Amino acid sequence: MPTPSVVYTMHDSDAIKDYKTNPSIVRTMVDRLLLAATGQPDVAKAWTSLVSPNDKIGIKICAAGGELFTTHHDVVNTIVDGLVAAGHPRSSIIVWDRSLGGIKDAGSAPLIGKLVWGDFDYRADKVKMPILSDTENTSNVSHFSRIVSTEVTKIINVPVMSSSEMNGIAGCLYNVTIPNIDNWRRFSQGSRFGAESLAEIYSNQLISKKVVFNLMDGLVAQYAGGPQSQPNYAVHHATLYASKDPVALDAIALKRLEQWRVRASLPVIGHTADYVGFASALGLGNAAANRIEIKNIGR
Repeated sequence: MPTPSVVYTMHDSDAIKDYKTNPSIVRTMVDRLLLAATGQPDVAKAWTSLVSPNDKIGIKICAAGGELFTTHHDVVNTIVDGLVAAGHPRSSIIVWDRSLGGIKDAGSAPLIGKLVWGDFDYRADKVKMPILSDTENTSNVSHFSRIVSTEVTKIINVPVMSSSEMNGIAGCLYNVTIPNIDNWRRFSQGSRFGAESLAEIYSNQLISKKVVFNLMDGLVAQYAGGPQSQPNYAVHHATLYASKDPVALDAIALKRLEQWRVRASLPVIGHTADYVGFASALGLGNAAANRIEIKNIGR
């Protein structure tokens, strides 16, 4: 039996009002979740337990939702300040979202995606875009972004709490896969919507061995239309989640998103998020409710 996973959660209704965060409250929430997840007595020691002085650290945020629905600055600033306290120069920390033109092969899959400008294998001359047929400009190969493949050795994964119209949930697994590869559309097409592929991409050591901590920003959560901003489906959830297990955290978030969708008379996310369960089958974490413990951190 796999070791049970723990998902830590902290809610504070004062953390956000009218889409504006309270920086001091958010800082407290991030730090307390970090201490709980690592079992360390202070923030510097907590980060030291996750990353070493020689690591090149990347903080993978989600910026697809624009100003209202992006990983909040106060969350990121708290993480950066903690890393600095642990001895990492501020200038050595990379904060990023989608980066195109990757250089590493993420592996082949029996799905072909139509290439567009920005994809590594897209063919265009320097003057104008040539007229290419769908057959000529398609590919079954994707590449990792340069940041993931060569520029960072450890990743702190900070997605927002959001549904995904193409992949069910734009959570921890999604946040470090789809936005970090080119030709990603082939993993968002067809009836299965990447049910296995996202888990398989995450299992690549360029990702799975580098992600050391997951902190989901649920200050504002969105249960439909994501990861782009859709305020009609957004709620001030005022909650942050943390875990070393991305699968468990996604499973907990997915359950909550489904509850909101039921109340709004929206269809269940269903098979579009099957990759969360498949990730568990690959040994990337726990998806079953009886293998996940939720620990609420009080104010």
